[in-house]
Amino acid sequence: MDKTEEILSEDIIKEDLRYLQLLSLTYPSIAEASTEIINLEAILNLPKPTEHFISDPHGESEAFNHILRNASGYIKRKVEGIFGNTIRAEDKKNLCTLIYYPEQKLQLIKLKETNMKDFYTITLNQLIKVCREVSSKYTRSKVRKDLPKDFGYIIEELLHESPLVSDKKYQYYNVIVESIIETQRADQFIIAICRLIQRLAIDRLHILGDIFDRGPGAHLIMETLCNYQNFDIVWGNHDVEWFGAAAGNRACMCNVLRLSLRYGNMATLEDGYGINLLPLATFAMEKYKDDPCAQFQNLSVYEKTDDEKTSRLNAMMHKAITIIQFKEETRLIDAHPEYGMQNRKLLDCINLEKGVCVINGKEYEMTDTYFPTLIPGHQSELTEEEEMLMRKLEHSFLTSEKLQKHVECLLAHGCMYSISNSNLMFHGSVPLNKDGSLKEVEIQGKKYSGIRLMKKTGQLIRRAFSTDVTADNKQFARDYIWYLWCGKDSPLFDKNKMSTFERYFLKDKSTHSEEKGYYYKYNDDEKVVDMILDSFGVTGKHRHIINGHVPVKLVNGESPVKANGKLLVIDGGFSKAYQPKTGIAGYTLTFHSRGLELVQHQPFQSAEHAIMTGEDIKSSTEIVELNSQRMQVKDTDKGQVLKAKVNDLKELLFAYRNGLIKEITK
Repeated sequence: MDKTEEILSEDIIKEDLRYLQLLSLTYPSIAEASTEIINLEAILNLPKPTEHFISDPHGESEAFNHILRNASGYIKRKVEGIFGNTIRAEDKKNLCTLIYYPEQKLQLIKLKETNMKDFYTITLNQLIKVCREVSSKYTRSKVRKDLPKDFGYIIEELLHESPLVSDKKYQYYNVIVESIIETQRADQFIIAICRLIQRLAIDRLHILGDIFDRGPGAHLIMETLCNYQNFDIVWGNHDVEWFGAAAGNRACMCNVLRLSLRYGNMATLEDGYGINLLPLATFAMEKYKDDPCAQFQNLSVYEKTDDEKTSRLNAMMHKAITIIQFKEETRLIDAHPEYGMQNRKLLDCINLEKGVCVINGKEYEMTDTYFPTLIPGHQSELTEEEEMLMRKLEHSFLTSEKLQKHVECLLAHGCMYSISNSNLMFHGSVPLNKDGSLKEVEIQGKKYSGIRLMKKTGQLIRRAFSTDVTADNKQFARDYIWYLWCGKDSPLFDKNKMSTFERYFLKDKSTHSEEKGYYYKYNDDEKVVDMILDSFGVTGKHRHIINGHVPVKLVNGESPVKANGKLLVIDGGFSKAYQPKTGIAGYTLTFHSRGLELVQHQPFQSAEHAIMTGEDIKSSTEIVELNSQRMQVKDTDKGQVLKAKVNDLKELLFAYRNGLIKEITK
């Protein structure tokens, strides 16, 4: 309750006296406590800062970084709003590109521009106007913290220029701009202020999972995030798969390697994380030299090669690690009968003599019957050579300094779910029963559902990297990460099976299908969505579930907005591998003081093309929800924290004024 609405008394203060005495160490006088109350009350009435939601980037580092730089079109809209028809459309386009890629764009401009002094004068003034606009929702102290060291004082002076200032003061600002040019610091200043605009455009970035796999730049995305000012992530199934590999789960290592070979994405493994693939290449060339490996050709839209020898080697490596993967997965299935996955031990179902796979008594014709490493009667056991290979690969993953650093970053900033400003975020699903109620999932003899299931699985992921748990508990957690990747009751998977074996080896395509869990049947049901929000304790007049994981197929008429606007699926196919199926190149979401905006993106050609031509990603914006009144900081989660602090400070003032706590004055 606000203390202005409550009559403070000594009895109330005495209950909080110990805490207030600690608070007095920070605010030791009436003057300092009063100043902080005034400051906080002012902050509470600022416009709500902008949040940015991105899902399933899948290694598309160029497109990801571009959308970070342009803030899903937010900067472009600001430039349009500031300059309107006062400058040409071409000039606005080039100004935006300069803000996104200042170093590269300046180099191009210098090759074409004949009067750089005029360019600098005009551009510096334009950038100051844009920076002033994007910084207007923050306090001066907040902006000051983000100012670049070299130009902090100068930018601060220019940001607070007013058209109402005197002629002398206006001349003072003009002299600053002129001096920047004359001292040959204009390039550095432009780069600094463009980076500042990018930082101030978005207050917080939310990643909804699946940074890894398919695209070639997951390690580059991770480098960007680890240096980003303010972000959080809800982990996706592909992130957890890499967690498992980094923790020493062999089945996850095999999956990581298989997917990298399948999509021609070797850059992340070799260049990004220094995984030594020579032992796998040597093993594959020995065991599969006589095998065409037709089912294991590169499906990549990224790293196609005309080198027949390289393509051949990749296919052999692909098949070799796939077979080992199924063996390692069988070991986990046998070690954990509680997973209920005995029907996924499909290597044991192969009749090597007849060349068929027998499932539930039915024979299925196979696409490939060359299995030089399967031991008849013991088909899921590793050979000595395979065991030696896996030990080498395990060492490579566990000693990759960059991979371990990136996993630490994701653990520090991530979790299985997150709640921010009445938005519940998770990557995949909340497992449900057939009737739409929360499904109980048994883990280590106890049952969990909804938020408790999310918390438990998140704890297990962290336990796999912990140094203060027993060896048995750590091993269980490491194994369970694989279940989260492909187990039917996993919130990150939630399908009846992962039909990897069937897609590679069985001709009957009916075996390839994967049945989604009930969450995906109910995610357009407003009552069920409300039930999930209630169960997670999400309140507010405008509350939502935001998730990714399953790409929205716009070409099939699917919509990202479900349950009467209460659920938003923002995976629209960032990955080039998905784009033919979705018809677009991803959705992003922005949540600012005026409401929620869903942005639909077309494929991004390249950063080089954007810099050369000034062309941005072609995007269209749909207003999901428009607030009747502009939201302020006091309407946010942070606002609730600040209000509580104001109330505490008011109690402290009462204590000072009534002699319950003595001021410390100099």
